[in-house]
Amino acid sequence: MTGAGGTGPPRAPERPWRGRRLHLVGVGGAGMSGYARAAHALGAQLSGSDQASSPALERLRGEGVVDARVGHRGANLPEGDRVELIYSSAIPRDNAERVAARARGIAERPRAALLAELSALRRSIAVAGTHGKTTTAAMLVHALRGAGADPGWLVGSSVGGGLPNAHWSEGEWLVVEADESDRSMLSLEVEVAVLTNVELDHHASFASLEELRAAFAQFLASARGAIVLWDRPELLELLPTPALARVVAYDMPDPELRGGRARFTWRGREVHLRLPGAHNALNAVAALEATRLAGLHDDGTARDPETDGAAGHQLDGAVGGLEAFTGAGRRFERVGRTRAGALVYDDYAHHPTEIVATLRAARTFEPARVVAVFQPHLFSRTALLAREFGRALAQADVVAVLEVYPARERAEDHPGVSGLTIARTTAEAARGGRVYWLPRMEEASRVLGGELERDDLCVTMGAGDIDRLARGLVSQ
Repeated sequence: MTGAGGTGPPRAPERPWRGRRLHLVGVGGAGMSGYARAAHALGAQLSGSDQASSPALERLRGEGVVDARVGHRGANLPEGDRVELIYSSAIPRDNAERVAARARGIAERPRAALLAELSALRRSIAVAGTHGKTTTAAMLVHALRGAGADPGWLVGSSVGGGLPNAHWSEGEWLVVEADESDRSMLSLEVEVAVLTNVELDHHASFASLEELRAAFAQFLASARGAIVLWDRPELLELLPTPALARVVAYDMPDPELRGGRARFTWRGREVHLRLPGAHNALNAVAALEATRLAGLHDDGTARDPETDGAAGHQLDGAVGGLEAFTGAGRRFERVGRTRAGALVYDDYAHHPTEIVATLRAARTFEPARVVAVFQPHLFSRTALLAREFGRALAQADVVAVLEVYPARERAEDHPGVSGLTIARTTAEAARGGRVYWLPRMEEASRVLGGELERDDLCVTMGAGDIDRLARGLVSQ
């Protein structure tokens, strides 16, 4: 699609970064691993490292994308002066490789700088928001492909359908998941901006909700062509004045939710999702609206699918692309059944709002019981939102809470905070409901293996490594 509106001649492969040497510290992360794929496709020679091995890191190494080392050492930095060090937001200034780079006079650049370069090479659709941005971005990839486009993408998870978290195409559109956690969304070159919602989550980066809202307002103001956002007063207030880009406010107030699927009508078209939950219907509408706006004429006006047959056909294709979509990685992802017959799903939910949406989606399967297994992520988030987590988790019939996944934080810096904090608030909110405190994953696997029964639906939730538990439950 040219202007996402029609099929143009294929481009010759571009490798403008041939000769560049990039060393990526934290290369196994969800974002950095995608940037590595894109930089490799553009011709750069890549090296890198990460603290521990991971499936993402091993895939990058196995595919010849990057020469990556496990563990951070100054010796990992390649020899020579023409090396650029790119570090993820989880890598501190005293990291051994960053220290070695400064000693040699090698430039250190945050991942946001590399992302800015990548987004400037294509017409970019950037999906931002506290919740739902990964799924919405993945849906957008499938909708654009269904409409006949050849998009590239940089998303924080595999986008489903056997596709990885990133792909650099020769098409003109690039779908980017715009992350607010380190403010890297503000470094993007944006043509179409999508905003799903705004809620304070990353307390270390934003001191208040108002500070976060100001950052999202700055993101929207960067859009050159169009803005797609949820039709809520608190989001509409963030629009630039005057709004130079075209604005589309979307909503989906009453989708049909049945049998773990969602169904709704969008612009006269019936949409049948193979995903549960009202939140996924809302994500799908955002993706479809962004796909529609990607069909702009060269003068910036939208093509009307009611009068333009090609545009209408492409939107039909976009709907078809979404109907085949079964979900992004770790977003209500079916893992399998236990020996007793219980269904097991895994989800990245790590905020109370996300937990509520996930548990409501689980209810649409009409299981005998919903069993929620939660691994808190970060001690700081656990302490600040403990009561909200408890109220959210209490909506399940049975709850198990694991120890906090610390990520970049240290337990000694947060005395008195642990997974038990949330187990207690959940027990208070559940008012007699069954709540387990199972700090170790091995213990959780043993107890849940005996707890889960046929016709139960178990969903493991968290941004850490709780997916290991989900896989273990179905392999017992």
